Amino acid sequence: MSSEQTETSGVAGRYATALFELALDRSAIDAIANDLQQLEAMINESADLRRLIQSPLFSRGQQSDAMAAVLTSAGLSELVRNFVGVVAGNRRLFALEGMIGAYRGIVAQHRGEVTADVTSATPLTEAQRAAVEQALKQAIGSNVAINTDVDPDLIGGMVVRVGSRMVDSSLRTKLQRLQLAMKGAA
Repeated sequence: MSSEQTETSGVAGRYATALFELALDRSAIDAIANDLQQLEAMINESADLRRLIQSPLFSRGQQSDAMAAVLTSAGLSELVRNFVGVVAGNRRLFALEGMIGAYRGIVAQHRGEVTADVTSATPLTEAQRAAVEQALKQAIGSNVAINTDVDPDLIGGMVVRVGSRMVDSSLRTKLQRLQLAMKGAA
């Protein structure tokens, strides 16, 4: 699969496309996706790591050394370590999370899947995730890869985004609509 077949753009898209092509050459698409998922979880769980990748105050060398140490201790593959090293060396760590998301999108496209972003108030159980996946598959007509996120501010329900379409069934939005309706009636 060549880069002209993918529909990614911007810094994150270009880097993700390059990583995907390397992973494809090495038959390691899924292994890299798993490593990137682990890296994304580490970023989400660590305020210090997030600060490291987002702050321009750290030098190129500091970012490269710190990321190399973190990724090595996490046991991530050599390809991911080298990729993040290049990203850090080019002062593009601020876009790392976007690169991870873009890679996921390229993998889904390669598999013929549609990617859906599902945000819920609490973490989805496996049964709930499977039910959402099945409902989306029926609605869209193709396989669906689901990226989940948790936002406690939703109070309840979920927000589902597939491409440019969004379905917001969160309790927060319903309460906001009710509040607007009550203001209009007063």
